[in-house]
Amino acid sequence: MFTRPPGFTYKNNELHCDGLSINKLAKKFGTPLYVYSATTIRERYRILERAFHHVRHTLCYSVKANSNLSILRLLAGMGAGFDIVSGGELERVRRAHKKAIKNVVFSGVGKTAVELELALRCGILQFNVESEGELELLAECAGKLRKTANIALRVNPDVPAETHPYISTGLREHKFGVPIGNARELCRRAATHKYLRVSGVSLHIGSQIGDVAPFHLAMERAVDLAQQLAADGHSIRFIDAGGGLGISYNSAAPVDFSDLAHRYAEALMTPLERLKSRPHLLLEPGRSIVAPAGALVTRVLYLKRNGNKHFTIVDAAMNDMIRPSLYHARHEITPVNFCGPGAKKTQSDVAGPVCESGDFLAHDAWLPPVNPGENLCILDAGAYGMSLASNYNSRPRGAEVLVDGKRVRLIRRRETLREILQAEASSL
Repeated sequence: MFTRPPGFTYKNNELHCDGLSINKLAKKFGTPLYVYSATTIRERYRILERAFHHVRHTLCYSVKANSNLSILRLLAGMGAGFDIVSGGELERVRRAHKKAIKNVVFSGVGKTAVELELALRCGILQFNVESEGELELLAECAGKLRKTANIALRVNPDVPAETHPYISTGLREHKFGVPIGNARELCRRAATHKYLRVSGVSLHIGSQIGDVAPFHLAMERAVDLAQQLAADGHSIRFIDAGGGLGISYNSAAPVDFSDLAHRYAEALMTPLERLKSRPHLLLEPGRSIVAPAGALVTRVLYLKRNGNKHFTIVDAAMNDMIRPSLYHARHEITPVNFCGPGAKKTQSDVAGPVCESGDFLAHDAWLPPVNPGENLCILDAGAYGMSLASNYNSRPRGAEVLVDGKRVRLIRRRETLREILQAEASSL
């Protein structure tokens, strides 16, 4: 029988999230519906914590992966810091858990003066600076407010990662970071500004990376730079290793996350041992914590056939989950009602109502017999699902619920058309 550890499992031939029936959740809250397992979020976070227990570290959860306030609050309560890339994400952290702001790192290539000043007033842990222009603007903002900014240059280590080109960020042709060869000069410039303090080195080579070797190579280069900066007189208190640790989206090829986390920790820690003064390690996990914790529940609307091509038309669409269309990502899709191990499967495109040929949740998915009105689950949808959702075709975004054991909480209500239209001018 198909199983999903630990949050999504079949019980009595029906898929459950933790201890609750997904069919019953869909009936109560409607579809499309994002369902999250609090049990899984806690377990994944604790596995990473244990992997790095022997070194001073902070797990700065990547808010962009899933920015729901309740999920941020859950992680903050476990001691997480946060990696943000906008002023809006900073406000989310502030509302979720105000004290967590002291463990916020601010990344991103296009920070504005308004965002920098907001972060300075909040007293975040560190700015990951990504350009010479940003360095000068931050110095100006810090001087204006007379607030000291801890900075780490986000360096581009020119390390390739085997991942989708849209989520690879560590090569010289990418927009992210500064060339590692320019870092010493930029840090020298930073030291001339009264309110800037060089406190670390930052890097991030991409997302959905399953091989730990690129992390090791990138950290080797970061440690080399840290040694050079220390020799230049800078006090390097932090090394930010970024995020990017991948997951398996295929239950037929499961990955032992505990083993992967320990191999990941070893890949990062071995280079760090060369440093006499061991800096505080910052990590930015996102997908590896929340992706397996979430599923998108969708109702089958119609079954159709065009020649030899089968289609399963559902009520979720690319505006609800754009990853398959944007990244050609393959999410496992399973019926909520278990059809038995001997059920005959048919290849079918799972497609939504949006008026685009690119509106699909899966191409040629092998599905057992399903009928209109039944529910399907798109698995491993906890990361970059709702956070990338839109109102394309004027479709309201779905609801989100957080299941904790046998309790469920609505953590985002379904949008209405009135809410979508409210911000627009009522007349010309």
